[in-house]
Amino acid sequence: MVIMELSFAALLEELREQRLEIRTDSRRMARGDVFVALRGNMHDATAFIPRALEAGASVIVCGADGADLVRESAVRLVIHEDIRAALWQMAQARYHTDTLPFPVLGVTGTNGKTTTVFLLEHLFASRGKKSGILGTVSYRWPGFQSAAPLTTPGSPELHAMLDAMRRAGVEAAVMEVSSHAIAQQRVGGVQFAGAIFTNLTQDHLDYHPDMEGYYAAKAKLFLELPASDKVCAVNSDDPYGLRLLQTLKTSIGFGLRGNKTGRAHLAGKILSSGRDGLHLSMNFGGVCWELRSPLIGAFNAMNLLGVQALCLGLGLSPNDLACLETFKGLPGRLERITNPKCFHAFVDYAHTPDALANVLQALRAAGFARIVTVFGCGGNRDRTKRPLMGAAAAKYSDVVVLTSDNPRKEEPAAIMDDVLPGLKEARQLVQEPDRRRATQRALEMLGPEDALLVAGKGHEDYQIIGEKRFPYSDQQVIREFLGCV
Repeated sequence: MVIMELSFAALLEELREQRLEIRTDSRRMARGDVFVALRGNMHDATAFIPRALEAGASVIVCGADGADLVRESAVRLVIHEDIRAALWQMAQARYHTDTLPFPVLGVTGTNGKTTTVFLLEHLFASRGKKSGILGTVSYRWPGFQSAAPLTTPGSPELHAMLDAMRRAGVEAAVMEVSSHAIAQQRVGGVQFAGAIFTNLTQDHLDYHPDMEGYYAAKAKLFLELPASDKVCAVNSDDPYGLRLLQTLKTSIGFGLRGNKTGRAHLAGKILSSGRDGLHLSMNFGGVCWELRSPLIGAFNAMNLLGVQALCLGLGLSPNDLACLETFKGLPGRLERITNPKCFHAFVDYAHTPDALANVLQALRAAGFARIVTVFGCGGNRDRTKRPLMGAAAAKYSDVVVLTSDNPRKEEPAAIMDDVLPGLKEARQLVQEPDRRRATQRALEMLGPEDALLVAGKGHEDYQIIGEKRFPYSDQQVIREFLGCV
């Protein structure tokens, strides 16, 4: 057997010049493509090298243990000790994204990423700038839009999208950056010009070993990823955010509880908060201004502060930020479902204890007579947060309707049993595993001055049962029962 080894540097140059296609899925291979054998949590693509060879791969990139699977002398082999690092470097070379004519801004944190990204998009649009968006709801830029299978796409897809944005004349790109994406080096090679840290609360502990591991992944966006001179806006009210601020050499803190570091800080104050939205005052370096927003709740006040802090760091003035007043929200984030019966019904993506508590506190502060909450927990995800979700629902709701979310491969009843210990203090509890029926029962209990919150799925238009996605929309179900459709 003769194996033609190729240096990694030579492969990068070939990718720059010939624009070869990079594949990590052997099923998508075409003749002449480069196959990269990634190792994931579920699969090791080294086992699919033979399939890639059959499909006509021109180059195989793998770890040393994959070399023996390369049986054809016509196929060149690149052995790399860090396949994920190799992948993003290859993607960067293939799409020439080491330099871009527009800034890329990243938003990370447990909660608030999507709203923050949409706020930034709205701000750029209001200033007449073309923007590109990558996040939980969708990927889009001028002339292109698609649903988002992942909050942050994989390296080849990400760099391809940044290249497409360049060709579409984008002037600013904003993306949600998940902890998974950082840990898996999916955002490697992205030259971030700015980043926002929204907060850190329990989530994804089915992936990260503990909260320290979760924080370490998030912190890499600020401490390790280029560019070194990027603008960092960090929530100083969050204990992990404060810790990050104390680590960073240059940054802008933001919060409602004052400056805790003595460094640059955007201080916010809620002047009023109710059903009609927020009235905020801001102070940055002695310059004061106010903002009125239709968004509801203190957590949205923090989202507004984070966006303003980043933009101030990028050189915008308080006057440039006034356009945030016209942002009316986005699908599935405390989305009000208007209906002919004038019931107060909301849908939210909250699927962590902190997010659920924040949304319910916002509704409580808005002055509704009672709050009826429908929620469940996803299957095959962090089980330890389930009773914490229950406790948050019990603390701030008058009626809790426990139901199914995306059960995946778990039994809905077993998931609900995991939630029940946190619901011991619930004022009134209803258990209904069928989500549609649970929503109907909640609406039947609703009075004209009450609020209904259906939490957990937000913008999702499907329910995952087993390995299949079935059409399901909380918004559509509510509208149907309230006579909207």
